[in-house]
Amino acid sequence: MRVTVERAALLRSLGHVHRVVERRNTIPILSNVLLRGGPSGLELRATDLDIEVTETIPADVADAGATTVPAHVIYDIVRKLPDGAQVSLETSGESGQMTIRSGRSRFSLGALPEGDFPDLAAGELPNRFTLAAADLKRLIEKTQFAISTEETRYYLNGIYLHTIESEGSLKMRAVATDGHRLARVEIEAPDGSRDMPGVIVPRKAVAEIIKLVEDGGEGVEIDLSAAKIRFRFASGVVLISKLIDGTFPDYQRVIPAGNDKFLTVERDQFARAVDRVSTISSERGRAVKLAVQEGRLALSVNNPDSGSATEELDVDYDAPALDIGFNARYLLDITGQLEGDTALFKLADPGSPTLIQDREGAPALYVLMPMRV
Repeated sequence: MRVTVERAALLRSLGHVHRVVERRNTIPILSNVLLRGGPSGLELRATDLDIEVTETIPADVADAGATTVPAHVIYDIVRKLPDGAQVSLETSGESGQMTIRSGRSRFSLGALPEGDFPDLAAGELPNRFTLAAADLKRLIEKTQFAISTEETRYYLNGIYLHTIESEGSLKMRAVATDGHRLARVEIEAPDGSRDMPGVIVPRKAVAEIIKLVEDGGEGVEIDLSAAKIRFRFASGVVLISKLIDGTFPDYQRVIPAGNDKFLTVERDQFARAVDRVSTISSERGRAVKLAVQEGRLALSVNNPDSGSATEELDVDYDAPALDIGFNARYLLDITGQLEGDTALFKLADPGSPTLIQDREGAPALYVLMPMRV
């Protein structure tokens, strides 16, 4: 293989693909990136057996061929080459090495044969639709923070993507929960998504998708089955991921319907106040108490080790007085996702989940379990 490619294009593509490669691997080939020179340019591919990212970039291919080299090493080499450089990649015969040349720099990397590189074949993906990049970004950004990191409840380690009839039209919903909080956001379902199965996109794939969608162009083609999902970005990047094989819980049962105490507060003012009083909360508990009565909200934290803090805010509330406690970090995570100037809290009692939205009927809603304070 003999290929010449611009440093900027190679660096950008290696940036896309090398992130899926785990730094510690018991299988040596999984530490590598596959490089294949052919008529369409230089193809780069990396996988961890659960996710595969592929991209083809323009290149001058003198001799077609393929090999695999350590992903993080070649990324670091290319990253440190000067801007505007041309990079030459060469392999010869069965030497088991690839030579990288650029200007007066020369590197030799140990290579493994491309025949050993695993192929995460997508198989049959019967459901296909296109999502606007902004819609995909919104579905993920508004829910990603609530994904569980508890490996024993593996079916919560991702975002549940599905379609549902709501208020007379078909919606696409993304839902994530860790048992303490739940995030649900919906958009108008795209054409072709009506018959899609409900799927759980794993946390690592979600993290890669949100990075790729940033410079992925306008539309994203999505193909999926019950076991795998493929995203084709306008930039040319293709991501294939296995889906979590499990049943997402019936989240509708968790969303409270009878919360009749409405508290409306200025969002930024509330978030700053929570952040201030939680400064002295214990790392373990992070509990902040909300004492709400007509027109007024008092935030307070009591920590036996470091003292106490209180702050009062003017709010819109005309229901019976109520004291309720929440995890301060969870409150800040949720208010950080709200888009309006206000936050609407629908409360029931100190032991029941609270519903949080921008406003009544907003397409994104959040459920937060209270803490004992």
